[in-house]
Amino acid sequence: MKKVVPFLILVVVVVLALLYPGNTAAAKPATFDKADIAWLLISTALVLLMTPGLAFFYGGMVRKKNVISTMLQSFVCMGLITIIWVVFGFSMAFGDDIGGGFLGNPKSFFMMQNTIGVAWGTIPVILFAMFQLKFAVITPALITGAFAERIRFNSYLIFITLFIVIIYIPLAHATWHPQGFFFKLGVLDFAGGTVVHMSAGWAALASALYLKKRTDLPETHAPARISYVILGTGLLWFGWFGFNAGSALGSGELAATALATTTTASAAAAMSWIFFDMLRGKKPSALGACIGAVVGLVAVTPAAGYITVSSSLIVGIVSAVVSNLVVIWRSKTSIDDTLDVFPCHGVGGMMGMLLTGVFATKTVNSAGANGLFYGETGLFVKHLIALVAVSAFAFIGSFILLKVTDLISPLRVTPEEEIAGLDISQHDEEL
Repeated sequence: MKKVVPFLILVVVVVLALLYPGNTAAAKPATFDKADIAWLLISTALVLLMTPGLAFFYGGMVRKKNVISTMLQSFVCMGLITIIWVVFGFSMAFGDDIGGGFLGNPKSFFMMQNTIGVAWGTIPVILFAMFQLKFAVITPALITGAFAERIRFNSYLIFITLFIVIIYIPLAHATWHPQGFFFKLGVLDFAGGTVVHMSAGWAALASALYLKKRTDLPETHAPARISYVILGTGLLWFGWFGFNAGSALGSGELAATALATTTTASAAAAMSWIFFDMLRGKKPSALGACIGAVVGLVAVTPAAGYITVSSSLIVGIVSAVVSNLVVIWRSKTSIDDTLDVFPCHGVGGMMGMLLTGVFATKTVNSAGANGLFYGETGLFVKHLIALVAVSAFAFIGSFILLKVTDLISPLRVTPEEEIAGLDISQHDEEL
């Protein structure tokens, strides 16, 4: 029966597609801006590229016997999350508010109804839906680095389904919908520091704690392919321009500023990681440079459209040092966060959120606010409140979802399967 259920779900999707063909159009089609549409089409494609980039980034870091399984955990999100998003996910995240600022109406855009001739700002709502889909796709993929090399693939699919519906969607609605709780509070998250990186980071920590250590934990972790990590970093950095600059939802000066701060923060963080390692007596490494670059991208994400380029240097340098210190701390504990997702994405996201509260300026974005550096405390206090609330929600919620998933389908592979490697035991394939 368990083998039949997944395919039956697809049959249900086909039936829904027949019942809701999505051919209704607005009585008065909206007026769109072609330049904004062109930029968002490109940005949507760029953000999608980040998920294969993440697959290479994570895949290169694990051991050879787990490369394919680790990469597939990222890649499969492009399939599963897309179906969920199109059927009801987008509507629950960005539909009319019905849940006190945390939930949208599933009927608003169910099966992508009511999207023809309708605008979201200056772009078609269907384009906005596809752009936001790519954020939803990569978020659960980010978590996979924490439980790499020891999770059953079928159980993983159940967990990320629950995570998207119960953790990601409420956070997206609360943060980015005009009627969202955090949005109305005045919290600034330009491209996903809270929604994407903090939620994934705290879910990663919960996963590492719940699943415990790997059975065959090596004394020294030897990455399978450093070249994969470098390739993945390049794809992530490239795609991140769509992630951050695309979040301006237009092709104007704000998008250009977000692209510039993204470039600078990542570059500064890469060098910060290398130089801090050298300060600690370590040799500069390709792995360190890549991890540092990604930490910079993570940290600048919530700030990209609210801070100046010079401030982005500070964001990159400080965040890389803090994340590096947390990696060192984690290595001295019993927490087996395989690829240090929490120190890099969770802590990076939190640092970005706090530093947005410090360096945000209305000079860059009049729709934003001034931070501590510019003499105002309100934004920083709001970000502290949101940081605590999001952290608690994402961590506790994810831990509960892991337990629920484990009751439905055991999360961990058997010791024998783990020793053999997940590529063989889960997929009957090998590098």
